[in-house]
Amino acid sequence: MNEANQIAQRIEQHLKDRLGREGEHLQVKDKNGEHVGTVDHLAGDQLKLTRTDSTDGQHHLVPLSQVESMDEVAVYLNVARSDLK
Repeated sequence: MNEANQIAQRIEQHLKDRLGREGEHLQVKDKNGEHVGTVDHLAGDQLKLTRTDSTDGQHHLVPLSQVESMDEVAVYLNVARSDLK
């Protein structure tokens, strides 16, 4: 494994650790700052969003690969809302 991959894995692990500790009920915003949902909890390698903040009343999952960063207020995605699966 090259150094860049090792760094990427450490960053991803740090993000997962932080989300596991501090991520519940944070807002989720897309790359344009548009509200996407609210974190329910971390489910493996995905964020599970609350049902109450969903237009269809269902939980939705966002892969961690689509998370750019987070702060005390929100989790920020690297994709637009329309590009979410």
